[in-house]
Amino acid sequence: MVQGAVADRPEDLVCREKAREDKKVAVHGAATVRFEHRHGETRLATLYHHDPLRVLMPTPRRDDLPIAVLATTSGGMVGGDCMDIDLSVGQGAKALITTQAAEKVYRSTGADCRIDTGLSVEDGGWLEWVPQEAIVFEGSRLRRLTRIDLSGSGRLIAGEMLVFGRAAFGETVTRGLIRDAWEVARDGRLIWADALHLDGDIAETLAHPAGFAGAAACATLLHVASDAARHLDAVRALAEPHKGARIGATALDGLLIVRILGGDARAVRRAYAALWSGLRSEAAGLPTRLPRLWEV
Repeated sequence: MVQGAVADRPEDLVCREKAREDKKVAVHGAATVRFEHRHGETRLATLYHHDPLRVLMPTPRRDDLPIAVLATTSGGMVGGDCMDIDLSVGQGAKALITTQAAEKVYRSTGADCRIDTGLSVEDGGWLEWVPQEAIVFEGSRLRRLTRIDLSGSGRLIAGEMLVFGRAAFGETVTRGLIRDAWEVARDGRLIWADALHLDGDIAETLAHPAGFAGAAACATLLHVASDAARHLDAVRALAEPHKGARIGATALDGLLIVRILGGDARAVRRAYAALWSGLRSEAAGLPTRLPRLWEV
């Protein structure tokens, strides 16, 4: 089930959006989480959060990594809202960071929502940043940028997922702004950049057979490591059972990129989660499982 997809009544959402935008009240949330390797194990070194972002620190599962969970207490984003997220692991540290539920981006009267995420992995470190999906509503305006900076032998798995409206309510997305960009640097040198940009009347692009072909959701999963390419065949094998989604994987120098597209958001989510859990096992010998929050 897509988290948060049916949590609010449509009439409540309209009232909330109109009240906030009429008053020109925007929120600016922030979260900083850093893990470091101290005294033989990974420990939390820095923790900061500012409304409406909160950072939770649940007990990790046995034999798994320390975990941090980001939660948005405002119930979603409307025009002008901003989120700044800074996540890092120091030398030799290993951690997993995810989100409590889907992020909802509601209709805007003109201003953009912005989510800027910075991920930093130092030499010998391992970081997993795989948040749950962002649901974009009709007329929403989202600009999201994920910057990744690795040094030395640092390794990372990171992903993002977009859901176009709430199919359970018969909602579609025909207009708005969706800009979803990535930047990956190794030792200060940009090695990959990518951006999805949909603006204005986007119905044709989402429906076009050479574009999204009517997809209800899409996802990107990255593995950045010096030996990332050697896991390409394993990822393609993991993708085989997921017939409800179109999955493509390719490898560049030190980068493995997986794209997922599907007409059913739940099928895309299942494929995204399965590929992530399989890849973490293949690349780092970690348990083939998701955080408990993904199973709710």
